[in-house]
Amino acid sequence: MEKYAVFDIGGTNLKYGIINDNGEIMTYREVPSEAKKGGAHVMNGVVRIANEYKMDETVKGVCISTAGVVDPERGIIVYANDNIPNYTGLNVKKIVESNVNLPCEVENDVACALLAERFAGVAKNSQVTLCLTIGTGIGGSLMIGDKVFHGAGNFAGEVGYMDISGEHFEKAASTKAMLDKAFARKGSKEEIDGIKVFELARLGDAVCIEAINEMCDCLARGIANICYIINPDLVVVGGGITAQGDYLLDIINDKLGMYLIEKIRVNTKLLFAANGNKAGMLGAYYNFFRRQR
Repeated sequence: MEKYAVFDIGGTNLKYGIINDNGEIMTYREVPSEAKKGGAHVMNGVVRIANEYKMDETVKGVCISTAGVVDPERGIIVYANDNIPNYTGLNVKKIVESNVNLPCEVENDVACALLAERFAGVAKNSQVTLCLTIGTGIGGSLMIGDKVFHGAGNFAGEVGYMDISGEHFEKAASTKAMLDKAFARKGSKEEIDGIKVFELARLGDAVCIEAINEMCDCLARGIANICYIINPDLVVVGGGITAQGDYLLDIINDKLGMYLIEKIRVNTKLLFAANGNKAGMLGAYYNFFRRQR
């Protein structure tokens, strides 16, 4: 059985482990990415771990999912924000292959989440799929058939920058936006996290219910705008928000019906992602497998 080292590089955490050629994650670890120390520091850690795996396991390659805009053909970070300083321009593929002496493939983290859903999740039968990951920001990716659409400069899917009522989509519809509103309206000195907001909402707290509903409304408006352009048959919602899927799915679906004309709405399914926290790693493997074979 062949094995592969898989990494999911984020601005907060680095997830990594071993996956086999059946797509089963055999080992899994999560540590702080220390991204504020810069892209080179993050890659030094990835190289070190990959070399450790190479010594202890019969690994055949390195599969990477990462934050930032990625050119998957060359394995270069085309653009990254300040969450990972000095990451823009790094040739991740070259760094790994020259320091680990194993083949490496690199793809954007939202594209990897979408690949995971396409091959081992809710998007198996979809032909035009939009994937959004909702967390501190909003990321997007589009798949036509079984191929990720990257656009002319690999920026396709950067929907967080869309304008929704005078502000960026991710500023209006992310979980961070929802938390900021709930915290401000509560007027409490005690910090409120996402879990607490949903706990209070389930108990009938009017402030938390309102903040969640506003987030869902902005999210539905943004999704509707994208749907008018690309007309997907499936919208997959992933990220940390999926932990509250039982509470949110019906709300978002109802609000989406307010913003999409019926002819489009009836042919657009919205589902929450199935692969959870390990979607990036799983998608990184599928990206490697497709590009290498």
